[in-house]
Amino acid sequence: MEPFTSDRLQLPRNMIENSMFEEEPDVVDLAKEPCLHPLEPDEVEYEPRGSRLLVRGLGEHDIDEEEEDYESSAKLLGMSFMNRSSGLRNNITGYRQGPDGVCSLPSARTMLICTFVLVVAISVIMVIYLLPRCTFTKEGCHKKNQSMVLIQPIASNGKLFPWARMRLPQNIMPLQYELTIHPNLTTKKFEGSVEIKIQVLKTTQNIILHSSGHNISKVFFTSVVPKQEKPVEILEYKFHEQIAIVTPDALLEGHNYTLKIDYSANMSTNYYGFYGVTYEDENKEKKYFAATQFEPLAARSAFPCFDEPAFKATFIIKIVREEQYTALSNMPKKSSVQIEGRLIMDEFFESVKMSTYLVAFIVGELKNMTQETNGILVSIYTVPEKIDQAKSALDTAVKLLEFYQHYFEIKYPLQKLDLVAIPDIQAGAMENWGLITFREETLLYDINTSSVMDRKLVARIIAHELAHQWFGNLVTMQWWNDLWLNEGFATFMEYFSLSKNFTQLASYEDFLNARFKTMKKDSLNSSHSTSSSVQSSEQIEEMFDSLSYFKGASLLLMLKSFLKEDVFQHCVILYLHNHSYASIQSDDLWNSFNEITKENLDVKTMMKTWTLQPGFPLVTVQRKGKQILVQQERFFLSATNSGIHPLDSSHLWHIPLSYITSDYKPQEYPYVTLLNKKSDVLNLTEEVQWVKFNVDVTGYYIVHYADPDWEALIKQLQRNISVLSDRDRAGLINNIFELSSLGKVSLKKAFDLIDYLGNETHTAPISEALFQTDLIYDLLEKIGEIELARKTVTRVAKLLQPQIQQQTWSDEGTLSKRELRSILLDFACTHQLENCNTKAMKLFQEWVDSNGTKSLPTDVMPVVFKVGAKTEAGWTFLFEKYGSSESEAERNKILEALASSEDVRKLHWLLKASLDGDIIRSQKLPLIVKTVGRSFAGHLLAWDFVKENWNRLVQKFHLGSYTIQHIVAGTTHLFSTKTHLSEVQTFFEAQSEATSQLRCVQEAIQIIQLNIQWMEKNLKNLSFWL
Repeated sequence: MEPFTSDRLQLPRNMIENSMFEEEPDVVDLAKEPCLHPLEPDEVEYEPRGSRLLVRGLGEHDIDEEEEDYESSAKLLGMSFMNRSSGLRNNITGYRQGPDGVCSLPSARTMLICTFVLVVAISVIMVIYLLPRCTFTKEGCHKKNQSMVLIQPIASNGKLFPWARMRLPQNIMPLQYELTIHPNLTTKKFEGSVEIKIQVLKTTQNIILHSSGHNISKVFFTSVVPKQEKPVEILEYKFHEQIAIVTPDALLEGHNYTLKIDYSANMSTNYYGFYGVTYEDENKEKKYFAATQFEPLAARSAFPCFDEPAFKATFIIKIVREEQYTALSNMPKKSSVQIEGRLIMDEFFESVKMSTYLVAFIVGELKNMTQETNGILVSIYTVPEKIDQAKSALDTAVKLLEFYQHYFEIKYPLQKLDLVAIPDIQAGAMENWGLITFREETLLYDINTSSVMDRKLVARIIAHELAHQWFGNLVTMQWWNDLWLNEGFATFMEYFSLSKNFTQLASYEDFLNARFKTMKKDSLNSSHSTSSSVQSSEQIEEMFDSLSYFKGASLLLMLKSFLKEDVFQHCVILYLHNHSYASIQSDDLWNSFNEITKENLDVKTMMKTWTLQPGFPLVTVQRKGKQILVQQERFFLSATNSGIHPLDSSHLWHIPLSYITSDYKPQEYPYVTLLNKKSDVLNLTEEVQWVKFNVDVTGYYIVHYADPDWEALIKQLQRNISVLSDRDRAGLINNIFELSSLGKVSLKKAFDLIDYLGNETHTAPISEALFQTDLIYDLLEKIGEIELARKTVTRVAKLLQPQIQQQTWSDEGTLSKRELRSILLDFACTHQLENCNTKAMKLFQEWVDSNGTKSLPTDVMPVVFKVGAKTEAGWTFLFEKYGSSESEAERNKILEALASSEDVRKLHWLLKASLDGDIIRSQKLPLIVKTVGRSFAGHLLAWDFVKENWNRLVQKFHLGSYTIQHIVAGTTHLFSTKTHLSEVQTFFEAQSEATSQLRCVQEAIQIIQLNIQWMEKNLKNLSFWL
């Protein structure tokens, strides 16, 4: 899945649960209740510690900790304690009260008893002290077979539910699903029937699977041999979204059975599961559309299933629809049969073996454009009026599909590949096997309104989702803790494939920008390792972040650069061949690499230092004559009362170091070495003027040089920038500003380095310099330091004045030059430089006078719209055009301009309208929140809006989702006062525990703390030297 971010950073579910105190406890003590459906030996989670599921007297060897359900167990224990404690209040005896209402002194008898109790307590303490040490270990000193007290969840009908974990048991494996769905798009309800063929891997009496929100009407259970229907009981445990099918007789190991469930349900009202949307066509007629979004945990809301990635099976999908609609699913259509009335049933061929989250079906009015390549029919589907915007996507998809098949040496296994533009979808795209769904803006390209950045976005998202057909679909992570195996690989291949097939897009610039932002996130306390233990739905949702996507991709880039491209490709091919149609863990990937590299390099040992610990290294370089001393430590931004402390001696990485010197010639390879200890000494053949580490920023680390070496690099940039690549120049700018945040270098030195910008002509270094400058400007502006903010911008603007003056208001030049034009003119108009606003307003007025029919240069269109939206008449005209435009690319530019207004009333209306979702789709809310939150007029308004509507937000987008992460960050990242810090902390602490523990919340708090410390450290110095 590709998360979608409004700033197009090359970075794209569950509701807040009720407090345990709001409902009757749904657990019982098995020591006091007869066991109706006892837990089977392998279906109990044993844990002696009081914070988890309560089982007294069991040793460590009986524990399966890998599948512990921390959240539910703690909740069950809390509820159990409430049951037991309620009776204590009635048995408390206090002091005796006299007739006058005054408490009398304790009697001699009472004093004697107290003395006795005290002596007993002291004795107990001494006994405990003298007990064998094993008494307090997890193993204990007890016998294995001693009695236990279990606590077991209660089903919705009051009976015992025979499973306590959030993860499903491993005793049943689904083989095939036959699913029939009949949706009513106007009432947004559907009926369904699913027949599941299962195989018993271990004898059991219970079938545990997922189901959420279904009204189950009938359950049929049949043994295959002999074919005989058996009566069963169905139980539901809503807290885990699980049902249990309890059979009268044991299901025997190795035998196959068939389970059929008839049910009905409401279509989802948010963007998850099987959901319905309405939209208006070009004639303003209301239309209906239904689509699926199952990743990660929503297939269970569309049909009862084993909804975990490792439970792969084949699927036969049948969809009942009205005749005016088109139905699509993962596989090609097998038949269409007219049934009762005007209804048609479409049946699709049986699928390949796949996970439930990849199942997809769509019903709506659609048109398509197709092209065949190597026997595979590639189709782009859109609503009818937008089919003319599909050609670019079709050409891109065909070219990339051919590339991937050749590169992986594995043919795409299906006969068709559909790419569908959905009128309303929250994710940027979703990689459903054979039926990829997209936002309209990430698939469609309008030649009149789509800019070069829109073109890059479409190509990038298609490349990402097609890569998933191998990484994620063909080979799937076993559990969500290894999500990076899906998303990291897809993200890496996205940029790699574009660099091979669409070099003119200069996609490396976007990847570089994404890596810089990801490392900022990864330097915080709230970071997590790419492979992280997850259990709850919120934890799973939070794995869909920039670390899984872009850190994962960055580690693969680093490994490719170190191994060289041909070796890396050979390893990837072996990995895919070894594990096709399987569910795997990270070790399986590294084992495949080691099969090829083991004689020269232990890739597994090396890469586990990167995937199993959070953060990344800071490499410090000191040059002395012909020797270079290199040291590593964790680059760690930690806000404390005593300042920022980067040191963390417990972390060690195996770092592929690459470096060049002042004697380097472009045709030569860089020096490469592996730093697998805290420090090392590198020897040069001769003394050099300077060294530059992390060549082309292919390594996932930051480099700090001794003062003389920083000075040497600064002088080299001022003398001749061509000796360093544009990637290296961007890397130096990023590293020195990040090091200034760490306190390793002064902010003045960082600005000294970018003094060379007058000679810079490439997009990546200028983009990074402007990002750092704008961040400082935004922070200063929000605390009222307007004059100081302007001085900061002026210093950089003077350096870039020649480049700004050279820009034309056109779409001329290479794609990279056109993108640079957009960046420079946006900077100039935002800060009112070089008569930029006058020129933009002139173009805007000409466009208005033509009633929006005059063609504007697409690359400068966002700037023109933003300037035009500053006036009342301009804002109103743009809003009218937003409602009538058929181009999603144009609508996005208009919406961002509308949200850039300085009129607080307009901003509040936009926020409310996008949350309501009627006039402005709710998928646009993150874009609006981020744009409003960055402006001086709107940053407090955006935060207030989030506070006031928090419950609605998490109901619509789910707690922990990428959208919620984006909204929290977008409304808090520019706060830099203790008052705002306290306000943010207080607000989230007042929410549920699941909310306050979200990583995005912890990250927001840490960023505010770091902003406060940055102000305390730099505010006076900035005033002095600017």
